[in-house]
Amino acid sequence: MNAEFDWLTLDDDEAVLWADTPHPYSLVPSFIVGVPLSLVLVGIPLLVGSYLSHKNTNYVVTSDALYRKTGVLSRSVQRIEFDKVQDTSYSQTFLGAQFGYGSVNISTAGGSGIEMSFQNVADPQSLQTLVNERIKRRSGAETDAEGKAAVLDDILTELRAIRQAVEGGESVAVDDAAPDGDGAESSSDASADALEPSDFEFDATTDER
Repeated sequence: MNAEFDWLTLDDDEAVLWADTPHPYSLVPSFIVGVPLSLVLVGIPLLVGSYLSHKNTNYVVTSDALYRKTGVLSRSVQRIEFDKVQDTSYSQTFLGAQFGYGSVNISTAGGSGIEMSFQNVADPQSLQTLVNERIKRRSGAETDAEGKAAVLDDILTELRAIRQAVEGGESVAVDDAAPDGDGAESSSDASADALEPSDFEFDATTDER
């Protein structure tokens, strides 16, 4: 990974789609205020702080989530997955509209207000469009996965029902055959028991004739 993103940890199948820092022209207001004050040394810390904050702020959009890194002496990394994003919006100040930069705001489900803001980025409308497309794609993929899972569950249920029906039919066939065999044997035995020795004796008078 590029040293510029050494702070970013991605999953194996996650790819960077967009990355940027705040627009250079977003420093103009700080210079307008800080340069005159620098004559009395008050504006120098303001200029240095604004520049360092600008250089140490990074925004990244990947195939799975949104990332925001801030901090000069320390580092803070915020991550929001697309399936948690509920709403997006963008705004531009007067200077932002003139120089082509603005802020994209991200709200999440269950959150209170704006959870993440990409401040002073170039072409905020295009960035918002990219984020919305990824949200829709992620939502569509989850819907397809749920639909496929539901179809598989239905197929498995039908297969189980067919198997139970087949096994139940074989059991009934065996059970039905057993009484017939027993009945046949019982009938034969009953017939044999009904025969008496006298039934095989011949009439002597008939033989003499």
